[in-house]
Amino acid sequence: MGVTPALRLDGIAVSFRGVRALSAVSFEVGPQDRVGLIGPNGAGKTSVFNVISGLYPADSGSVRVFGEEVTGRPPQDIARLGVARTFQNLKLFPTMTVANNVLVGRHLRRRGGVLRGLLGLDRRNDAEHADEVRTVLDLCDLGDVGDVAVATLSYGEQKRVELARALATEPRVLLLDEPGAGMNESEKSVLAAVVHRSVSTLGCALLVVEHDIGFVRSLTDRIVVLDHGSVIANGAPNDVLSQGDVQKAYLGEALT
Repeated sequence: MGVTPALRLDGIAVSFRGVRALSAVSFEVGPQDRVGLIGPNGAGKTSVFNVISGLYPADSGSVRVFGEEVTGRPPQDIARLGVARTFQNLKLFPTMTVANNVLVGRHLRRRGGVLRGLLGLDRRNDAEHADEVRTVLDLCDLGDVGDVAVATLSYGEQKRVELARALATEPRVLLLDEPGAGMNESEKSVLAAVVHRSVSTLGCALLVVEHDIGFVRSLTDRIVVLDHGSVIANGAPNDVLSQGDVQKAYLGEALT
């Protein structure tokens, strides 16, 4: 009997006001796979993430997380199954410390929930999670700034705080939406090392959307290519990126 995929999409279709965003999208991510999801602007990459995480309903098709059907379920239910996500645009609490931002990511493990945590009403529960928060901060090279307000950090550090918050949920499937967007090459290099270390340490599956082909190559061992809402290639990075259909889809965008 084969290994159950961490994530499986079967025939996902999504339309907005009659315009088809996704058409019969199907692919799998194994329990410890590192997969890149790439494609030109408007290809449907973020729509795929939104369907997986429950933010968009699918017109048809199914999404399974470790064999469990999650299509149409609310985001919090999907998150509780172990799906964690970051967003292209930062969604942090800038006046809170780094540690408290990461602690928010523990809300799925908290008895009192995220609101009680933000109001400071679960101090005992906070203490129970302090060790886990410190571990995640160290994993993301943020151990020295745990008590610093997020707003004082560099952009690259803030992106790692968002990653740390996702990791604090103890994900089985980690979705990264353009994690390198807006970063310089040095920041991307640090982030890539952190992602590799984190995914290996936690043993989770990784699905990453990214425009920087060199960066996505450094993170993944397989690439799925979308174009106009459809999968046009799925395989090893070098094999996929050498295909004519993929090169044609990227005309006007550098493949480096």
